[in-house]
Amino acid sequence: MTDNGRPAETAQTLDRGLRLLHLVADAPGGLTVTEAATRLGVGRAVVYRLVGALAEHGMVRRDSRGRLRLGAGVLHLARRAQPLLADAALPILRGLAERIGATAHLTVAEGTEAIALAVVEPSWTAFHVAYRAGSRHPLDRGAAGRAIVAGRRGVAAPVATSGELQPGAYGVAAPVLGVEGLEASVGVVAMSALDVATVGPLVRAAADEVAAALS
Repeated sequence: MTDNGRPAETAQTLDRGLRLLHLVADAPGGLTVTEAATRLGVGRAVVYRLVGALAEHGMVRRDSRGRLRLGAGVLHLARRAQPLLADAALPILRGLAERIGATAHLTVAEGTEAIALAVVEPSWTAFHVAYRAGSRHPLDRGAAGRAIVAGRRGVAAPVATSGELQPGAYGVAAPVLGVEGLEASVGVVAMSALDVATVGPLVRAAADEVAAALS
């Protein structure tokens, strides 16, 4: 630290800025400056300065009611991180797909939607579900999205669904837990019924492997 204490002051400002980003991210309806100041334990003037700096980089914006919300810059960073997540998960998904004989996928949450970030189809089956990376569906439909929602409540048990996204398709998925800032699930989808008692533990184990690879 220098005599004037500026490195410590800079670190404190950075810490407050990151904490503000987390507060805004965890507030679906946005935050007022007063609410942010109270939660950070600082004055409104400090929050205004933090918001100004973050807004310049597109990380935070103020809506028509003056409430603080995440900016497009955060989505840009998230999209840049997605290929890294996919690369880490692919070997695990490949093993899961080959073992079960079903299409395996890593799905992440973006807003109210679930997005298939990485998909691996089994190599030895005569028929399997064609599932495209980048496919989107509501979080409250399909095993992948439902598993993410369950993970928000700390529920680790696999989720099974039938025909919610595609007629005749069966899905089993489990949330990826313990990775800060990531809401995701690992799952499989097949054209025939899946034995949850057998498939569920394999999917749960794959989700844990993905979490370990990303931690």
